[in-house]
Order: sequence, then structure tokens, then C-alpha cells
Amino acid sequence: MTKIGLIRHGSTPWNKEKRAQGKSDIPLNQEGISDAEKLAERLHTEEWEVLYTSPLKRAAQTAQIISNRLGLEISYDIRLQEVDGGLIEGTTEEERIEKWGSGWRELDLGIEKKERIKERGMSVINELVKKNTGKNILVVSHGALISHLVSELDPVKIRKEHMKNTSITEVTLEQGQWSCELFNCTKHLEI
Repeated sequence: MTKIGLIRHGSTPWNKEKRAQGKSDIPLNQEGISDAEKLAERLHTEEWEVLYTSPLKRAAQTAQIISNRLGLEISYDIRLQEVDGGLIEGTTEEERIEKWGSGWRELDLGIEKKERIKERGMSVINELVKKNTGKNILVVSHGALISHLVSELDPVKIRKEHMKNTSITEVTLEQGQWSCELFNCTKHLEI
């Protein structure tokens, strides 16, 4: 059995302002650092062997905090970066409506297409599994990418909800079948 723990990065200033981040390279805020430390402490009590991350600052900082606690080497993969937000990056919902109207979602604003997101996401997942068969793999990435991946791997168990900062979602591959065992969990923040 191969297990993948999909982790959304810690909180950033743009998360607090409800700005679309996409591929913009925004660092963690103090809350994001603190929450990542709590997550790392939780993960330290579990069995994880490999650590991959998106190279964007918010994910890479989260991965570094985890690496420091677990003693795992970090591998960076650009395919794990967030969905390209095109022209909406850096804007709030209110600003998007003001600029493009309430139907902005129907416009071509350069946002990465769903098919492309799933294609690049699954390519990295398939490669990670091939390189690390039978291992427990941590992947630090971003909310939209994780949502797309989980809906592709186990569409039955995913719920339509916003991925929380520093949440972990666990999927396992056994006998060629993916199963989501834990979804959007932040129990480490309840301490």
C-alpha cells in the first residue's frame, strides 16, 4: 500500500484578505508558521518517509517546517504549484465583480483549465507513486490543486468544501484502487 498525505500550505496575508493567490509567490504569515509547526508536531507522531512540495514560498515554507521536525529531505516539483489564476490573481471577489461583473467566472481571464490541472496533478502523483511504491509520502501543495486531485483519485468520498490551511487529506493506493481515508483534517489546530 502507498499512502499520500496531501497538505495545504499555512495561512498567508492574501488568505486573510481573501485574495486569489494562484501562482503568485506569497509567503506565510505568523499564523501560517504557527499552524505549520502544529501540523509538523502531529506528523512527527506518524510514519512518513518522503516529502515533496510546490516551490511557491507558502508551500515551501510549510514543507521546511515539516522537514525540520521530521528530518525528511525536501523534493520540489513545479507541477505541485497552485492553479494559475490568470488575471484574477491578487484580487478579491468584490474587486472581480467591480472589474468584470458578476459573471466574471464565465469570462476567459487566463485561468488554468480544469483538464490541464488534472493532467499535471495526476502526472506528478503517478510519478511519485512509481518512485516511492509502498511508502508514505507527504505532498505540500495548494487548495485548488488538492481539491482537483482528490476528486480525480476518489470522487465518491470528496466533499465540496474549501480546503483549510494546513489541512491534511490522506489517499491510499492498494491493488490499483485509490481511496480517500482522511479529508481536509485540521485536528492539530484544535489543541
